[in-house]
Amino acid sequence: MIGKKEIDEIKAHLEKAQNPIFYYDNDADGLCSFLILRRAFGKGKGVAVRSYPELDESYSRKARELKADYIFVLDKPVIGIGFLKKIDEMQLPLVWIDHHPISEDAKKEFGKFANFYRYDVVEENDGIMGEPVSSICYRILKKKEDLWIAVIGSVADHYLPDYIDEFVSAYPEWWGKNIKKPFDAYYKSEIGRIAIALNFGLKDSVTHVVEMQNFLINCKGPDEVLEEKRENRHLIKKYKEIRQKYNELLERAKMNIKGKVIFFDYSGDLSISSDLANELIYLYPKKYVAVAYKKGAVTNISMRGDDVRTILDKILKNFENATGGGHRDAVGAKIKTSDLERFKELFFEEVTMRKSS
Repeated sequence: MIGKKEIDEIKAHLEKAQNPIFYYDNDADGLCSFLILRRAFGKGKGVAVRSYPELDESYSRKARELKADYIFVLDKPVIGIGFLKKIDEMQLPLVWIDHHPISEDAKKEFGKFANFYRYDVVEENDGIMGEPVSSICYRILKKKEDLWIAVIGSVADHYLPDYIDEFVSAYPEWWGKNIKKPFDAYYKSEIGRIAIALNFGLKDSVTHVVEMQNFLINCKGPDEVLEEKRENRHLIKKYKEIRQKYNELLERAKMNIKGKVIFFDYSGDLSISSDLANELIYLYPKKYVAVAYKKGAVTNISMRGDDVRTILDKILKNFENATGGGHRDAVGAKIKTSDLERFKELFFEEVTMRKSS
């Protein structure tokens, strides 16, 4: 849990750091977490982590290249031991702010690293995800000018914070009518449209993602984000481009409903399995969803549904070198593409067993 003691410690880490790197999960919650910290302290570089689901060893090179003196990891469900070893060898302190549950075995492994600090809020009631990292960062710093950023990160991560009324009062034109659930806001409000645009913008090249980061660091409010100007032209272009492809994939996915399961796999140059899975479970809340993105020998799978994490834990035991994790009702996994058909079979079996039990 993150209480006053933990908040004070995190602030001390941030103040002590002179040239930090903020590794953040490649979604709107991760991006907004970075923005809130970066805007408050005016220092550090952001690195969107595209390895899935773990922060893998290859990203440790960035710490050396950018001459970092501190490492912050935001909203990443899994940190690879190889990455931790490399950072430890550089004698850099690593601060991990997260809201994903981890195993006792993982905690023991992490305990071997002297300069490793983990701060988390893992509270999931009735299948509702724990508070997103962007919201945690907002609570730590309490910068009212970043309220809109915290709300973007929260609704994108299926969460309505208890300060939402404050946002609605300050930005009524960015909210919508009859919004009762987080994804109502995500899919039916203007602030949700920005969240979707940021999620899509993160699919762009590294150069354009850095450009987007720099633009957002200086935005005064939500009205500036999608206002067409030179600084955000790539963001808007990417949003429109992916929006079209996304809609086509979503329609294809809807054709793969079989009983209680929607299992959709695709390939190509667009990795948006998590985005597709989120909207599918929003449209079909009583089903189990798995969206698999095949890229060569590796397949990333986003899964949604009631206690789907338990299902994933059972399935992964059957596959060598498979990884995965996440929340109670929303998880991600990485497997070999050659194992996909077997994974699909086991997924259907587990859902069927759960239905009949």
